[in-house]
Amino acid sequence: MQNAIYLRDDSLGFLNENKPLADKLAALHQAVAAHCQSIHRIAVALYDDKTDLLRTFIYSSEGDTPLRHYSAQLADSATLRQIVEQGKPRVVNDLAIFADSPHEHSRRLLAHGFGASYTMPMYQSGVFRGFVFFNSHERGVLTEDVLHQLDLFGHLLSLTVIHELQKMQNLADAIVTARDITRHRDNETGSHLDRMSRYTRIIAVHLADKYGLDDSFIEHIFMFAPLHDIGKIAIPDNILLKQAKLSADEFDVMKTHTSKGLELIETMLENFKLHDLEHGGMLRNITELHHEALNGSGYPRGLKGEDIPIEARIVAVADIFDALTSRRPYKEAWNNADALEALQCMSGHILDSDCVDALARNLGQVERIQAEFKEDTLG
Repeated sequence: MQNAIYLRDDSLGFLNENKPLADKLAALHQAVAAHCQSIHRIAVALYDDKTDLLRTFIYSSEGDTPLRHYSAQLADSATLRQIVEQGKPRVVNDLAIFADSPHEHSRRLLAHGFGASYTMPMYQSGVFRGFVFFNSHERGVLTEDVLHQLDLFGHLLSLTVIHELQKMQNLADAIVTARDITRHRDNETGSHLDRMSRYTRIIAVHLADKYGLDDSFIEHIFMFAPLHDIGKIAIPDNILLKQAKLSADEFDVMKTHTSKGLELIETMLENFKLHDLEHGGMLRNITELHHEALNGSGYPRGLKGEDIPIEARIVAVADIFDALTSRRPYKEAWNNADALEALQCMSGHILDSDCVDALARNLGQVERIQAEFKEDTLG
């Protein structure tokens, strides 16, 4: 006879562990496979409502994934828009019906031998945040019994992803609030932060294969990039807002925004109980090291070459390019050609040449971002 009281293993206990989202998804995929062996791929795509872009984020797949570093406009897919508009998942038991689809994601799935797909929308308090995809190499396997199991796992995955994203959003919101309370006004407008964060994504995607950057890394650098100069909160107004050239002493004070920013990040991670924040090291590196230079002339540590983390090198190029191409109280905006020429002059000794080249090779995307996020009246 079984004991009346006993402890048992929780088959989903890994969701409570301090592990990266990708590891949790891989474990969840194993749990799904125990009930639905025909599910060969699970993936999450996030939605950016400012640009209408869906972007790949994390996945678990038997073999290579068909959609690495991929993004597409939600408006371009009538079937995905229908899912969002009606708030209901979509079942496709034979992906061959999309054989003539103009959409690249459909062609890639078919090319990788997938035969069926279940797509669930993710919502946070009624706001659409992205999709969870379940794919099978087999056709006709998405029965009602299987779909019932996938609904349960899909919602668990959605809650886990949204919880992680909310932690980062809480941190960003707290920083914005701190800026408002202290009434500091530097030259970094909201438009600047929107643009430069998206430039970092362009660069990271371009360099992903060379540097082994996965979609989670790319998404996090996009989310963390706007926090690079939070240390300016602690810089006195007479220096931060000065429109003339800073003196040597004043510039020394200005340079402390990197170390002060790191201190602020550490304090906020502790206060918000976010010491286990995924890619927290990336956030620290971006905040402290985005003014380092390849030749060691940067600050605060004087790091050289590859001792500067790739995320800091990426943010440096994105930040300088947008500063050059933006109007400021003390300067007019440069055109893209002149700004890229300036970056090329710094390439290899101040700025990372791969990062500069990545931006130059994707000028079309840069121009679209500039059109979407034009300088505001305070710019």
